[in-house]
Amino acid sequence: MTRVEPRIETGILSAYRALLGEESVRELTALAHGLRGRRMVMVNSTATGGGVAEILHRLVPMLTELGVPTSWEVLPAEARFHDITKRLHNALHGHGAPLTDADHEHYFAFTRQAAERLTLDGDIIMIHDPQPAGLAAYRRKPHQTWIWRCHIDLADAQPDALDFIMTRVAHHDAAVYSHATFVPRMTPGFLTPPSIDPFSPKNVELDDDRMHELLAPYGLPGDVPWVTQVSRFDRIKDPLGVIEAFRLARKREDAHLVLAGGSADDDPEGAAVLAEVRERAGGMSDVSVLALPSDAHQVINALQRRSTVIVQKSLREGFALTVSEALWKQRAVVASAVGGIPLQVVHERTGLLVRSVEGCALQLVRALRDRALRRRLGRAGHDHVRMNFLHTRELRDYLALALHLVRQLARAGQAHG
Repeated sequence: MTRVEPRIETGILSAYRALLGEESVRELTALAHGLRGRRMVMVNSTATGGGVAEILHRLVPMLTELGVPTSWEVLPAEARFHDITKRLHNALHGHGAPLTDADHEHYFAFTRQAAERLTLDGDIIMIHDPQPAGLAAYRRKPHQTWIWRCHIDLADAQPDALDFIMTRVAHHDAAVYSHATFVPRMTPGFLTPPSIDPFSPKNVELDDDRMHELLAPYGLPGDVPWVTQVSRFDRIKDPLGVIEAFRLARKREDAHLVLAGGSADDDPEGAAVLAEVRERAGGMSDVSVLALPSDAHQVINALQRRSTVIVQKSLREGFALTVSEALWKQRAVVASAVGGIPLQVVHERTGLLVRSVEGCALQLVRALRDRALRRRLGRAGHDHVRMNFLHTRELRDYLALALHLVRQLARAGQAHG
C-alpha cells in the first residue's frame, strides 16, 4: 500500500478557533473557498518517523475539513533507493560522498516505477523533500500545479547534489523552504517554516498521573533534573556531542541525561547511530538511551513535560519540530544556532543558542541552576510558538500559495485560449 489514511477527527478547526480566535479560522476558510472543486495530493517517503510524516498526519485531515479534499501518497519501500536518498540527504547537508552515475540511474528507474504506482491525479500536488522530487518529470499533467516542499537545510549543499536535486525541482511550479538561507542562489522560492499541532498526542496537556504511567516503564530517576534530547538517532542530530556536553555540565550540576528517539522508515543509518550512542553511554549511570517506537507520541510528550531542560544540539537542521514542541510546553531550551532553530530560539528571549560542545555545557549548567531563567524563557517560548509555529499558520501559507499558483495557471490558459 502506498496511500496513507490519517485518522479523521472532526472539530479540529473548532479547537483552533477556541485557542486562537475566530479570525485564524476565518482566514483559512476564505482561502480554501478559493480552491473549491480542486483536490490536493501530498507525497513523501515515509508514513511514520520524522517531522514531515507527523505534520501530514494532521494537515491532511484539516485540509479535508476545510473543503479541500486531500490524499497522502508514500513512495514504495525499497532498500537501495532509501540508501541512495539518505546519501543524497547527507550531501545536501554538506557532507558525505557524492552519488555515482549508477546511483543516479537507480534513482531515475525507481522514480519512474513509483510514478506509475502512485495516485497523482489531484489538481495540486505537493512533493515533500528530495526523495520524491523526480516524480514531476514522469507524471505531471498540463492542468496540474506541482509544488516542491523542502524541509532540509541546503545552505552548505555539495554542488553536485544541489544541481541534481534542483534539476528535478525545475519541473515544479514553485519551491517552498523553511528558511531564507536554504534557498539556492539564483532560484526563486517561497518561505514557510514548519509547525506543530497543540492538540496532537505529542503536545496535548497531560496530568501528573498520566505522565507517571507513561514514564514508569523506563526506570528514569525521580530525584534529579532531566536534560533531554528527543530526536531520531542521526549523526546530524549529534547525540555523541550531547553526551560530551552533558559530561562537562555534570561536573558542576547534578542531572540525568535522556536521549530519546527512534528512526524513520527511510533512514537506513539509524540502527548504526543508535549502536554508537549506546556504546558511548555505556557505563554512564546518569545517561539513559531510549529507542522508542514511531507511535510513542505520548511518551515523548511526557518526557518533554517532565524534563527540566530540553537540548537540541544539531549540527545541521531544517527546523527541528522538537524545539517548538518543547517551547510550547514552556520548557527551557538549549539548542544549536543552525538552520531553522534560530527562528524558534531567540537567544536570551525564548531559549539559549549554542555553537559548540563547551557552549552547550555552559548553557546547560546555567539553565539547570536558574529556575527564574527557565520560567522566563518558557513563558516567552510558548507565546512565540503560539503566534508563529502552529498548524493554522503553515496551512494558511500553503493555501495562499496554492491559490496564487492555480489562478496563475488559469490566467495563462486564458491567454493561450
